[in-house]
Amino acid sequence: MDKLLLIDDEADVQYSFRRIFDSPQMEITTASSGEEGLRLIPKLNPDLVMMDVRMGGLSGLETLRRLRQTDAKLPVIIMTAYGTTQTAIEAMKLGAYDYVLKPFDVPKLKALVATALEASRAMKKVVSYQPLLESEDYDIGIVGRTEGMQDVFKLIGQLAVSNATALITGESGTGKELIARAIYGHSQRSEKPFLAINCAAIPENLLESELFGHEKGAFTGALNQRKGRLEFADGGTVFLDEIGELSPGLQTKLLRVLQEREFERVGGNKPIKVDIRVIAATNQDLNAAIANGSFRHDLFFRLNVVELKMPALRNRVEDIPMLANYFAAKYADKCNRRVVGISPAAQKLLQTYDWPGNVRELENAVERAVVMGSTEHILSEDLPEPLLEAAAPHSPSPPTGYHDHVTTTKKEIIIEAMKKSDGSFTEAAKLLGLHPNYLHRLVKNLNLKSHLK
Repeated sequence: MDKLLLIDDEADVQYSFRRIFDSPQMEITTASSGEEGLRLIPKLNPDLVMMDVRMGGLSGLETLRRLRQTDAKLPVIIMTAYGTTQTAIEAMKLGAYDYVLKPFDVPKLKALVATALEASRAMKKVVSYQPLLESEDYDIGIVGRTEGMQDVFKLIGQLAVSNATALITGESGTGKELIARAIYGHSQRSEKPFLAINCAAIPENLLESELFGHEKGAFTGALNQRKGRLEFADGGTVFLDEIGELSPGLQTKLLRVLQEREFERVGGNKPIKVDIRVIAATNQDLNAAIANGSFRHDLFFRLNVVELKMPALRNRVEDIPMLANYFAAKYADKCNRRVVGISPAAQKLLQTYDWPGNVRELENAVERAVVMGSTEHILSEDLPEPLLEAAAPHSPSPPTGYHDHVTTTKKEIIIEAMKKSDGSFTEAAKLLGLHPNYLHRLVKNLNLKSHLK
């Protein structure tokens, strides 16, 4: 019989678990606090512990921290209704088996518990390491509750406690550098340098010197010896963005760094030893580059010890409101503007747009809306042209010109809001994030009175 210990101070959750896992093969014991759970574990010897993050007394993370000091093998699944980046990362750093969000997807929860119990029975050391000192909350803007982003957060936590080389893949604008900085910020190298190098932004003839440095007289204009970025980053982390743009010669040199942890400056013959962690990123298909001979397969294997795939924004639409509000608060503070929210119509536009530029494009759109807006809410009309054009209806005889597209979109949004509010200007204005007087003016200017009867 498998023994599961549930640590949660909510009676409803305890009841739900007894219903979900009601089985002769499962023995469930409950505890209402972290302190009680820690007292029960030595007596009960459970096969799996599941516990909430937010409880009276010890938090779930502190309970896990104390548990790991005496038991590194016991699988622990952290549960929370608040899917913050920091919580996910810290949970995985402390050795949690997994991290799940409330409300639960019951089939997925059952599958996860079955997997964790199987691991427990096999006495596998899933994630076991001494906890690091508590890290500060790195406010770097990684936001998301979708499953794809939660997987990213877990990997950050697992990578943070190792020195493994990592390859971050994904489309442009998905936040690959932010992820690299998060891994670095939560690692044991966080007090050492972090140097980011965009391999596509530096001309090839300068990139070699930037990376490895050069000796005096190595080439025309090399008047003094110069240390390269890799040497400056000794003890720290180097982030190589757009790694697929490296020339074959530089690929060979980088391979030596990864294999031997040494290199020579341009024009030099003395090996220089470095202790660095390399995190690389690319928006290219490196397997295709290997196939056509433009990227070394041995370098790929050295870089791709752990691959972290960033989901495109169009595949995490549920995160868009959270991201948009994060950026709105960020730029409202920078611009000394009061922005209290995003109108429903504007939010609808944000969630229906395809975002080819991903999170970077969304950030730019929200920044523009904050700067250009004239109310306390971000409105549809504050958003960039591409979003309004994409939302414009397509008909056999579509209106021509940007102005016509915008006008048509405004009319449809206002008519929809008036219908939802049963013709009340006050209620429709609230839905749109507008002042009622301004809505009256819009209706008059757009000749909408006949449409609202």
